[in-house]
Amino acid sequence: MDEIWTPFLTEQDVEHLASSGWAKTQPFGFGSKPALLIIDDYYSVLGLDREPLMESVKKWPMSCGLQGWEAIDRTVPLLEAARATGIPVIHAKGMDRFPSPWAASQPASRRPTDLLTEAEKARGGEIVAELAPIEGEVVIEKAAASAFHGTPLNFHLNYLGVDTVIACGETTSGCVRASVVDGATFRFRMGVVAECCFDRTEASHAMNLFDMHTKYADVVDVASTVAYFESVATQRTRTAA
Repeated sequence: MDEIWTPFLTEQDVEHLASSGWAKTQPFGFGSKPALLIIDDYYSVLGLDREPLMESVKKWPMSCGLQGWEAIDRTVPLLEAARATGIPVIHAKGMDRFPSPWAASQPASRRPTDLLTEAEKARGGEIVAELAPIEGEVVIEKAAASAFHGTPLNFHLNYLGVDTVIACGETTSGCVRASVVDGATFRFRMGVVAECCFDRTEASHAMNLFDMHTKYADVVDVASTVAYFESVATQRTRTAA
C-alpha cells in the first residue's frame, strides 16, 4: 500500500524517522478473532446528494464531499467480505439529538440543525443505505468522539472474544482516531482501512493515518483486509473440522 502521508512529511521528519527508530518497519500484526467497526458513516457528514465538498457544505456544513462518498463505495466490498466470512460487524454513530458543545459554539449560519428541514435532520442521523446494518449487526450510539467512550462496545467485543478491531469511517482525525486510540488502550490489536476513512482536509486525513500507523494500529488497504478476513474464516473451518 502506498503511504498516503509521505508527501506531507518534511525533510526533517524523514531524517528523524530514519535516525530515531520511530520509523515503523514491521506491522504490529492482527489476531485470530477480528471484528469490523464502521464509524459515523451517516448522511450528515456526506449530504444526501453526491456533490463536491465546497458545494455540499453549503447545505451540510459537516460534509466531507465526494471523498467521503468514494470511501463509502470502497467500504461496500469490505463490509460484504466481513459478512461473507462471518466476521462480526459493529456500526457506531452519534447519538441522535444529543446536545453537541461543538454545534452550540458555532454561529447560526454554521449550525447544521439551522440549515436543514425536519425531514433532512432526521435523514442526517441515518447510516447510509450502502452500508445499512442488517439483522444481527450491533449499532452503538455514542455521545463522544470515541466509539468506546461511555458505550458498551468494549463489553461487547470481550463477549465475542474479539482480539482485533478493524476500523474505518469518519473522520480520520476525529472519531476514527479517538476510537483507535481507545481500542489500543484496551489492548485490542487495531487496524485502520485507509481507503475507507475520510476527513474534511486531505492533510489531516493523511497525517492522522501516519500517526495511528506509527503508534496505535496497522494502516491497511481493502484488499489485504479482505484477504485477512478470508484467512480467518479458512482457519476457523479447519479448526472446526
